[in-house]
Amino acid sequence: MAVYEVTYKPYLGKLTPEWSRFLVIPRHAFRDVFKSKLFTAFFVICFIPLLVEAILIYLHHNVNALGILKVNVRELLPIDASFFRTFVGLQASFAFFVTLLVGPPLVAKDLRNNALPLFLCRPFTRTEYVAGKMSVLLILLSAITWVPQLLLFCFQAQQEGAGWFVDNLWLAGAIFIASMIWILIPALLSLAISSLVKWRVIASGALLGLFFIPSVFGEVVNQIMQTRWGSIISLSALMNNVTAGLFGTFERSTIHITGFDKGVATRIMVSEPPLWVCWFMLFLVSAVCLALLSRKVKAYEVVR
Repeated sequence: MAVYEVTYKPYLGKLTPEWSRFLVIPRHAFRDVFKSKLFTAFFVICFIPLLVEAILIYLHHNVNALGILKVNVRELLPIDASFFRTFVGLQASFAFFVTLLVGPPLVAKDLRNNALPLFLCRPFTRTEYVAGKMSVLLILLSAITWVPQLLLFCFQAQQEGAGWFVDNLWLAGAIFIASMIWILIPALLSLAISSLVKWRVIASGALLGLFFIPSVFGEVVNQIMQTRWGSIISLSALMNNVTAGLFGTFERSTIHITGFDKGVATRIMVSEPPLWVCWFMLFLVSAVCLALLSRKVKAYEVVR
């Protein structure tokens, strides 16, 4: 359309700071995510284990409540590294299902509708686009993982005193790093699959398959070869080992029962892969996901 009268003017309003432009994406994405009442209900359910954790911490330090409930403090779970690791793992399971619901359509929808040129024709880089999509998951998952866990850690420290806080400060770092591992790996996989598969159902199925099929195959290898090295192809096993290492509960050698002979169990000692191998495999998965995103997130695509 020809423009006969040049009456347009440049935008004179306030510009968004460059460092925060990627936050435009999660701001609009959250509106769509929480339009679903089912997802909102599930997201609220994700906080129930945190409520149970808070109650257990409270009961440990409230003599009157224990007397009313007629509960011996020794019968309660000890508030230690294993306690926090258990709840970090439980929240990580909820975080995975949130990723499964939210992650697959994030990039796939833009690719399917050829919307990437509309993003990238503006002062908006590919890095900012990927950071914006990632922040959708990071903000949602942080709200149900490390943020409330650190608040509960502070609640426990407030109940126990400054001495407990100083002695167990490393637990706060373990909570944060372990939670970020359980957030970043599924989030990167979700975005990478979303950039390859343009249909939500197929992308969700692929994400499930990447977590469960290698785990089953790795366990078969472990049983047949009587080893634990098959776990290096299982993302859940790798993240569990790394989490256990952060909380100081990782056991390299375990006893494996292979059978029974005249009522006597046959036991062999098997070893888990070293922690550095688990970290390397997770780093490799992350690098592959970033490479795929760098290849697929472009303003245009040449079709031959």
